[in-house]
Amino acid sequence: LMVWLRRCTHYLFIVVVAVNSTLLTINAGDYIFYTDWAWTPFTVFSISQTLMLAVGATYYLTFTGVPGTATYYGLIMTVYTWVAKGAWFALGYPYDFIVTPIWLPSAMLLDLAYWATKKNKHSLILFGGVLVGMSLPLFNMVNLITVADPLETAFKYPRPTLPPYVTPIEPQVGKFYNSPVALGAGAGAVLSVTFTALGCKLNTWTYRWMAA
Repeated sequence: LMVWLRRCTHYLFIVVVAVNSTLLTINAGDYIFYTDWAWTPFTVFSISQTLMLAVGATYYLTFTGVPGTATYYGLIMTVYTWVAKGAWFALGYPYDFIVTPIWLPSAMLLDLAYWATKKNKHSLILFGGVLVGMSLPLFNMVNLITVADPLETAFKYPRPTLPPYVTPIEPQVGKFYNSPVALGAGAGAVLSVTFTALGCKLNTWTYRWMAA
């Protein structure tokens, strides 16, 4: 009975965590609607994406104990988000303007940290958390670099749901300390250690709940 209960709970939790992670990050590519480089929302979204990826992937990884499951979790989030972003395309936005956050490389680094440290949870939290937090903003900057004329396109296809105060504005010249990558990676490197620890703790709580 306990084996059956654990398996059912495992799959239920994975679905719930993965779906909710995707729902909470479904608009994480919308920073291109605000400014050309959008450093403020990009930094905020970087942290929110790091949170959802680190917590869910770590929970899944430590639950199964199999390196590779964090990458699988990142793939689930990516596929879910691509499907949701397909609605943009249906509304008439050009295909090369649709942004889906890049989670897979960071999830792979989490798996690598878990495998390389011989499944040591403390090393996973420290090394994996820092790697995810620092890498995710770097990988997501690719979205801003490759998207076709974000400012022009955002003006051409304004979102009806956007309030006036987040209307796209003209390009601003930013210094290094205003860099979205530097801010996102710096904050992420610190915060994602806590996020990763939370994922491990959720796993512990789950086992205790099932064993009660």
